[in-house]
Amino acid sequence: MGKNIKLTEAVLEFDKDKEIEKITTRLRDILRQDLKRRGLVVAISGGIDSSVSSALCVKAMGQERVYGLLLPETDSSSETFEKGKAMVETLGIEYEVHNIAPTLETLGCYKWRDDAIKTVFPEYGEGWKNKIIISGGVDGQFNHFMLVVQQPDGKVLQERLGLKEYLQIVAATNYKQRVRKTIEYFHADRLNYAVVGTPNRLEHDQGFFVKNGDGSADVKPIAHLYKTQVYALARHLGLPDMVCNARPTTDTYSMPQGQDEFYFALPYEQMDIALWSLNHGIVAAELAAFLGITEKQAQFIYNDIEAKRRTTKYLHAKGVLVEAVPEVMA
Repeated sequence: MGKNIKLTEAVLEFDKDKEIEKITTRLRDILRQDLKRRGLVVAISGGIDSSVSSALCVKAMGQERVYGLLLPETDSSSETFEKGKAMVETLGIEYEVHNIAPTLETLGCYKWRDDAIKTVFPEYGEGWKNKIIISGGVDGQFNHFMLVVQQPDGKVLQERLGLKEYLQIVAATNYKQRVRKTIEYFHADRLNYAVVGTPNRLEHDQGFFVKNGDGSADVKPIAHLYKTQVYALARHLGLPDMVCNARPTTDTYSMPQGQDEFYFALPYEQMDIALWSLNHGIVAAELAAFLGITEKQAQFIYNDIEAKRRTTKYLHAKGVLVEAVPEVMA
């Protein structure tokens, strides 16, 4: 594989009208034949993936069969909320705004997170902001995590984050995705609808989701599309410029955080090409020449992709039975 395939700018180009028809037809079939549900529930963050997914759902089922949810919390960006609101208004669907901050507060989400942060920055407190960034992978080093905080006066501090503290912060912030998913399934049950998952191919492949959080869904309409292709569909569908032109963020931490800061080795445009190249047997030297990096760095990126596939296999896995129950086959 890859012997007769050349890496060019055109590798992620596709027939957008044909793709839209394929996805919407399949969505209708899945709902009626497989899931036996009347419509679709979509949590709309304002990001490109949930925006495109919701637009495709409306094309498949009509406005009256799609229910939107805006689920902000304390650390959510006001900008992403405005984009989400613009999307539901553009689509003309029924929607609800449900601030999940009080629930997260009760569950201890913010306290668990802050307690871990204070082991690194004891003075951390009210008015401070935070995020986690990844370091090392593209240079062939072991990936490690850095905790970045911003004082109320704007001064930014950064320290390497220990594994215990990293796991506690991530576990606490994962509450956010799991609470959101609980609300999505409440409305799905109430309406006899199915829940839509919104990961693109890069996120789905690399395990960039929370198990039983945003990774949980009844149907995932864009998981086969590279993020570059999702952006192309957004523009083709005529979605608002504020959605189409926005850079992807996690919208999980109080400081602005790009996905490439937290998880991926490169910005999504380059990660898409790297993932496509690995999937099609393109050698590291050719990827390096295309991206303008060294062959060693390209191989590091390939290694990182494969490593993430191995370490996030658990996130894709179903519950394991001790013994098969043949009468109930999934």
